[in-house]
Amino acid sequence: MSSELVSLLFLIFGSCSLLVIGFQYSVGGQNRELSRRLKNMNRENAQPEPVSSSTLTPSQRLLASVSRSAIKFGLFNRLARVAEKNLSGADIPLKSEEYIILTAGASLLAGLLAALIAMNIYHGMLFGLLAVLFSIIWVKNAKTRRLAKFNAQIGDALVIMSNSLRSGFSFLQAMDMVRKELPNPIAREFGRTFQEMNLGTQTEYALENLNARVGSEDLELVITAVMIQRQLGGNLAEILDNIANTIRERIRIKGEIKTLTAQGKMSGIVIGVLPLVLAGVLSIMSPDYLRPLITTPMGMGMLAAALALELLGILLIRKIININV
Repeated sequence: MSSELVSLLFLIFGSCSLLVIGFQYSVGGQNRELSRRLKNMNRENAQPEPVSSSTLTPSQRLLASVSRSAIKFGLFNRLARVAEKNLSGADIPLKSEEYIILTAGASLLAGLLAALIAMNIYHGMLFGLLAVLFSIIWVKNAKTRRLAKFNAQIGDALVIMSNSLRSGFSFLQAMDMVRKELPNPIAREFGRTFQEMNLGTQTEYALENLNARVGSEDLELVITAVMIQRQLGGNLAEILDNIANTIRERIRIKGEIKTLTAQGKMSGIVIGVLPLVLAGVLSIMSPDYLRPLITTPMGMGMLAAALALELLGILLIRKIININV
């Protein structure tokens, strides 16, 4: 067995181990945190206790050590902040450090497997990059779906809140009614805000935290109206009813626009994906066919120009079909 093959197998084993460790740590961390909180809630005047390293398995301690070491790098910190925001918006129960390390492990594993099967380093680089892109797109899609579901529930939430206010409930109790009556994701987000205000956080700060977590334009409109009402006064129930009607009308118009622009959106997807698919198929069926594009100066120039024009076309199509309401 050649030394290159041994090295590839060793790296594949390391990547698989990293993925398994990350999964165990993320799942085990949730259970440990939940158990710790339940114990602290049952003790009077108990101080929160950090999770002891002795309760972690060796694999979980290894990933925690890798995460702490990676945090020291500035680029990693910037990536972690972006990942934390996206993971929070998508409601994915992973820390940013865990997500980045798992993505890196999956990319390395995919690249090594592709290079081992095709015996070509360029295939490995391509599939490693595709693994990273898949991870990013998966989180973005989860965040988009959750945001769309949240926006669809805002109208009903405002109706519940306005009716609660007319019944004599406070603003805090009205938010609790939304938490009890509506399903996730709006119930979970309003529940977190309700708990923050119950624990003494000022209403303004709690609502700002809610807006930062969700990132919804409709929710930002609601929060702005509530802030103004708290400063200047007015009938909050009537204000919420008017905003609910406005949001429903926006949702209706957005649905019509989505139907009218569906063809353009599909054209953009096909234009963006088709060259990559063809390049992947040709590189597998006839590896020498595309080799001049990456081995000669003229080929690399043509490839760079094609990628630039491809990106320009995708951006233009997105600009055309994205209509703000």
